[in-house]
Amino acid sequence: MAIEKVREYLAGFGMAERILEFGVSSATVALAAQALGCESCRIAKSLAFQTAEGPILVIAAGDAKVDNAKYKARFAAKAKMLSPEDTERQVGHAVGGVCPFAVNEGVRVYLDESLKRFDTVFPACGSANSAIELTIPELERLSRADGWVDVCKGWD
Repeated sequence: MAIEKVREYLAGFGMAERILEFGVSSATVALAAQALGCESCRIAKSLAFQTAEGPILVIAAGDAKVDNAKYKARFAAKAKMLSPEDTERQVGHAVGGVCPFAVNEGVRVYLDESLKRFDTVFPACGSANSAIELTIPELERLSRADGWVDVCKGWD
């Protein structure tokens, strides 16, 4: 199960005990915010895209939407989201639990600027009923992000 893979990965950073598991679904931004009792904008959603170089994840604030023009300017291609089946196969996590931790080899992770306005955010942890609260520097380190991008709109 992907959450066990994430738990093992986060244990390598001494962070596994911080994983939160819920008795309800947190598979969408709205459900995660409800389970956590926080604003939906603080959910760090994982968006999976196909690029010529392979799959990428863009981690963005819960209230942000992909801006196609910004995405194309940054990645030199039209934004093409992975199907749920391709996401699980290529990234290593099923939709609803996709996160930037313990992803398959070759998956690049980018953090969107929409996250920088928060002290802490809540990404999933590999299952449809989990999350972890992280500071932005912790998210940078644990996700092994390839860098920051500005590919979203609707949040500022």
